[in-house]
Amino acid sequence: MTLRWGILATGGIARAFAKDLHVAGLDLRAVASRSQESADAFAAELNIPTAHGSYDALFADPEVDIIYIATPHPMHVAPALGALEAGKHVLIEKPITVNAKEAAAIRDLAAEKGLLAMEAMWTRYLPHMKRIHEILDAGTLGEIRVISADHTQSTPTDPAHRMNALELGGGALLDLGIYPLSFVHDILGTPTTIQASARFLDTGADSEVATVMTHASGALSTTFSGSRSAGPNSAHIVGTLARIDIDRVWYTATSFTVTAPDGSVIERFESAIDGRGMQYQALAAEHAVESGVAPAELTIDESVEIMGTLDEIRRQIGLVYPGE
Repeated sequence: MTLRWGILATGGIARAFAKDLHVAGLDLRAVASRSQESADAFAAELNIPTAHGSYDALFADPEVDIIYIATPHPMHVAPALGALEAGKHVLIEKPITVNAKEAAAIRDLAAEKGLLAMEAMWTRYLPHMKRIHEILDAGTLGEIRVISADHTQSTPTDPAHRMNALELGGGALLDLGIYPLSFVHDILGTPTTIQASARFLDTGADSEVATVMTHASGALSTTFSGSRSAGPNSAHIVGTLARIDIDRVWYTATSFTVTAPDGSVIERFESAIDGRGMQYQALAAEHAVESGVAPAELTIDESVEIMGTLDEIRRQIGLVYPGE
């Protein structure tokens, strides 16, 4: 089955996704923006047949089966629910929502309608992550003891920028920290204990957030996200028999090394892909719809659990968004 795709919103992430749909030869039929002018320009640039000047028009488009929602995360829940009500499957940019309550509402409506709702955590579908799971399943690392990961960038300092404005869901945690926290969930499962600390901007948005968590196996994890400086952006899985060091930038298509305790290299993995790599999640979504089975890489239930972890971190650091 080849689904007919629509894209909701016309920002940078939507542009990257559209390009990768073309790389994979997938069927991109329409784009929607809140203005016809923006939709027309996006469609012309990216060779998309139909441009809609409203989200409702995209929901009503009979030539669209699945919609990629590329708005900022505070604006995810309303269009996701609208698309599902219209009978469309949805792939929702990460983080799936602002909180677990919103994520659960999307999950429940998708289940009621018999439709796919999926978080666009594209990292999970990349070739290096697939290989890492094969290595873990083979027991090469032994017992996993510690995981660490960071996502740090030097982002614009304008207080009105979406990274700094609370009304736009600004802050390091939800925009950047979602990556290492989802990674930890992926490898170790939902944490059993969470300790979080943060630093804030004058706007009230978080600029740095650090976590230390324990997991059911007894393993520890640490994550760090920051919006004011570019750190190593690497990730590490440390076991009793070996460790995996994922190179910069670990959440993109990249390389990693499996190293034994004596320093000898067990495996070196190099990625070679076309495009940015966002097409892999789209292909997974198409397979999920065709098979009727949620993608093993990331179910909607796990996305809700991850939002629960983010909720608890925000509770600890005192981060509240307008309207909550």
